[in-house]
Amino acid sequence: MPSPAPSLQEIFQRQIQILSLTRRPSTMNGYRATVHGFLAHLRAAAPDIGYLSDLRRDPHLLGWFASLCEQQPPLSNKTRWNHLLLLRRLLDDLVAQGHPVSPNLILRDDFPPLPVYLPRALSSRDDQLLQDDLHRTDTLWTHALRLVRLTGIRIGECLDLSLDCLRQIGPDVWALHVPLGKLHTERMFPADPAIRDTVARILALRSLDPSASAPASAAFLLPRSGTRATVYHTLRRVLDKAAQRAGCSGPVTPHPLRHTFASEMIRLGVSLPALMQLLGHKDIRMTLRYVQITQVDLHREYHAARRNAAEPHRVPVLSVPDCSNAAGPLGICQAVAATRHLLEMYRRLLSEEKIRRKLQRLDHRLLAVAKEVEKLAQGQK
Repeated sequence: MPSPAPSLQEIFQRQIQILSLTRRPSTMNGYRATVHGFLAHLRAAAPDIGYLSDLRRDPHLLGWFASLCEQQPPLSNKTRWNHLLLLRRLLDDLVAQGHPVSPNLILRDDFPPLPVYLPRALSSRDDQLLQDDLHRTDTLWTHALRLVRLTGIRIGECLDLSLDCLRQIGPDVWALHVPLGKLHTERMFPADPAIRDTVARILALRSLDPSASAPASAAFLLPRSGTRATVYHTLRRVLDKAAQRAGCSGPVTPHPLRHTFASEMIRLGVSLPALMQLLGHKDIRMTLRYVQITQVDLHREYHAARRNAAEPHRVPVLSVPDCSNAAGPLGICQAVAATRHLLEMYRRLLSEEKIRRKLQRLDHRLLAVAKEVEKLAQGQK
């Protein structure tokens, strides 16, 4: 006798168990919350549904979408977007495993629009005030915050920097080894003298910190007297006090330091692909979200473009010298050189390859003429 088909709840629970082997606990909490809410809706709105093959877009999925919009307190668009994404991923995985799932249960148009926030970079005034205060305060934690500002690394990456994070990768070439972080990637960040000095000062102050001898601190640049979260809250508290002392316009948290670094790099001429590598992003669209284009930037770029438009590039005009008063080899060589130059400028304006090749052959002939004239001039000496 064949075993009965597993229920909808059993299938989802089994898939969540499989995903938990490779996903972070926080990610799995999201999956569990989504499945719990979806199944609760089905039990209330469609108690007769028991199997995956019974699931339909209308009314089951559309009814769940509506229930997400009607919850109290209201869910944000980002939260609803996440619920739809996680459930769609689960359904796609089940389809790949051969389960009978109806197609097009969740469509792209079902996702609510996400809010678009401006980058949270500090203003130039707040950034300068904060940096000045961090320079004046010589503690282990203020130097750690300076390192975050100098490199744009995530605060979590700073917490996990190893004791030997500063690596020499060539003659007088150093890099800061940033460990596996949010996106499960590591990278080598170019370390200039300011970064090297900051790390050296952290190491010096670390040796004076009693918690540096604790077993939990042995592998890390920043000593841990307690848990990792304790160090994080210490940095948050030190940054908050520094912002208050400096007279910043509002509270400052660690992540805006990363946005400020990204905006500064763009203004200094770093390309977007290079900035993506410096920030440890996998998608350049994420890098664009970090870059703040201020009103001053817009005015500078606009007026530079207008100046370029007012002075269009013209083909240089090199006049052929008057050979009437310089009849001889020197005058002929000058005339040939000028002719070759004008010929090349004309060739670059043409798009038809056949004519361009013909002009190039004429240039070779002129070059041969010039060489022969030089030989004549040498024979006359």
